[in-house]
Amino acid sequence: MTQATAARQPNREQRSGFPSILAMLSRYAPAVCLVLLMIVFAILEPSFLSPLNLFNVMRQISIEGLIAIGMTFVILTAGIDLSVGSLVAVAGLAAAILAKGSTASSFSLSTSEAQGYGWFAAMLGAIAVGMIGGAIQGTAITMLKVPPFVVTLGGLSVFRGLALMISASGPISGFDESYRWWGQGRIGPVPIPVIIFLAFAAIAFVVLRYTRYGRQIYAVGGNREAARLSGVNVRRVLFSVYVIIGFLSGLAGFVLSARLNSSEAVAGIGYELNVIASVVIGGTSLFGGVGSIFGTVIGSILIGVLINGLVLLNVNPYVQQITIGLILVAVVAFDQFAKARRLK
Repeated sequence: MTQATAARQPNREQRSGFPSILAMLSRYAPAVCLVLLMIVFAILEPSFLSPLNLFNVMRQISIEGLIAIGMTFVILTAGIDLSVGSLVAVAGLAAAILAKGSTASSFSLSTSEAQGYGWFAAMLGAIAVGMIGGAIQGTAITMLKVPPFVVTLGGLSVFRGLALMISASGPISGFDESYRWWGQGRIGPVPIPVIIFLAFAAIAFVVLRYTRYGRQIYAVGGNREAARLSGVNVRRVLFSVYVIIGFLSGLAGFVLSARLNSSEAVAGIGYELNVIASVVIGGTSLFGGVGSIFGTVIGSILIGVLINGLVLLNVNPYVQQITIGLILVAVVAFDQFAKARRLK
């Protein structure tokens, strides 16, 4: 009996090797793909690696990257938020109204200063709107037991309609220099939106990695019932992650309006796909409980590099969206396959 057991032992070790390879691929594949992608684009288009272009890539991803940080918290709990693009639009309009004092200049492209409450009030207003939107959705999910997909899909429509109603379908443009600095300014060669993105990524990394709250998020996403039995307030954790993504969506709305020197109801359209793709490509499982902020940052950069490289190569914009969609499906399929192998 002992010999038979010993004879079977190597087979178990061989079988255990495959899941370990899958785990390594899940962990390091985004970074490896990013490096390979940059090498390919550098060969095909030498200007890709110019400092100007690389800073441009980072600036382009910073807005969606901010939202992706919040989406990481949500997806780690096995949730989803499809309303982020619409919430960005509402928050940006709120910031513009506070900065200019009214919507009277909605159709003006003038850069002259208007009477308002300044950039600080505008930033706080945008963040407050985002947090209120996140809190409303979090309440519906935790108290009314409506699935996150349904709640946030409804939020996508509601917030977009609210943005159209507030703006009367026209832009609010022309902010003062102090407002525009948050989207267009630089510290040395580094754009301000990039600094904001990386700063919040660092904060989120510390929260998820080294705090009790971070461990609770992973616990809720890994096994909600086990987390509840362990004393975790599941409702509070779920509610909080939607407030967090609302906060970051509001901040993103403010930074986006500052960068474009304009707020409009159509801002943020399509952000949902890119944000979710960044998080999932970065290794965060849609089933919850697995993922990291570092992976999300890598995923965001990978998406930005992919889009930038395709633009430099004059690839049709529609092909860009097709490519991102295919990559997202492939990554989720791989995640599901890896999870099934781990359970065997």
